[in-house]
Amino acid sequence: MTTPLRILLADDSVTVRRLLNETLSSDSMLEVCHAARDGQEALAQFPLVQPDVVVLDVEMPVMYGIETVIAIRKLNARVPIIMFSSLTTQGGEATLDALTHGATDYATKPSHVGHLQDAVDQIRKNLIPMIKHWGQWYQEQRRAPPASQTAYHLERKLPVTLRRESLSAATKPNVRGDKPVEIIAIGVSTGGPSALADVLKLIPKQFPIPIVIAQHMPPLFTGLLAERLNQICPLSVNEAHDNAELVSGQVWIAPVNQHLIVEKHGFHVRLRLNHGPLVNSCRPSVDVLFRSVAETIGGASIAVVLTGMGHDGLEGCRLIHGKGGKVIAQDQATSVVWGMPRAVAEAGLADQVLPLHSIAGELIRMSQVGRSAIASVC
Repeated sequence: MTTPLRILLADDSVTVRRLLNETLSSDSMLEVCHAARDGQEALAQFPLVQPDVVVLDVEMPVMYGIETVIAIRKLNARVPIIMFSSLTTQGGEATLDALTHGATDYATKPSHVGHLQDAVDQIRKNLIPMIKHWGQWYQEQRRAPPASQTAYHLERKLPVTLRRESLSAATKPNVRGDKPVEIIAIGVSTGGPSALADVLKLIPKQFPIPIVIAQHMPPLFTGLLAERLNQICPLSVNEAHDNAELVSGQVWIAPVNQHLIVEKHGFHVRLRLNHGPLVNSCRPSVDVLFRSVAETIGGASIAVVLTGMGHDGLEGCRLIHGKGGKVIAQDQATSVVWGMPRAVAEAGLADQVLPLHSIAGELIRMSQVGRSAIASVC
């Protein structure tokens, strides 16, 4: 018989705690091992109850949600932490802070519901599947062999050329001839806000290549993410809008619930947005963006696949790789979830599998091929 997933939750509202406790406990696969009134109580209970998933409110007295995330991460680097917050600008900003400091995922509290059953239905539809996904993932991680053995088994599956790249790519120049890169496309999901910040903040203002990004996020968050990145990065970072022209030194993030593609108009490349069907259950989809990059830019492109669950971006990388473009995948050790980059690496499509801290340097190096050297990278 499958062991129920143990959940530690914290919320300062008695009503929310009761609602969560009763709704989650009604599922035979879930067990609420403790319902804390604040972050400090949750932190004290954490080593005692050994949860498979932690569900935290963002705004709590005594110890704020972000402070609780930081403290739990000092005790356990992998346990899934889901932020359960209201979908407001303030709640969105606080949730982004929590994700940056190590939270795994986020779900929104039921809002504008007229009846208790509506709130229960929203929790069952949105939060419970997320808890089950992350709880099962965490149980599998604990049963997995040590990281060194896991890396060894993965390496045996990769092509010999890829194995060499994955070991030495951080110091090995990537030579692609004298054709300059025209675009960098990034696909990312879970763990994305922090990963994007770590990469983009190291790329200089005079970077000669535009960057387009498909990040899986709920409503409101992409605009806040663009604002946050724009504040800490040398490059100009914005939420994409229809018909924007791609120019060097700019980063565009696909808006929530819209696919982002690139199109050529004469000598110019412009962004286009659409509400086409979900692809890989996603909109925006990394595959949709990468496909348009392959068709429009071809071999003068670089695809970067960062942390995230699933395999969105795999087929797009196949197209870019087939056109002669380059593909970089984030490695397992630095990924929050090694799903999307793993799919690309194990398909033999990644020219390099790199730790997160090495990706910006490689992009800067590749950007100089066929161009005058960037005067300064700091």
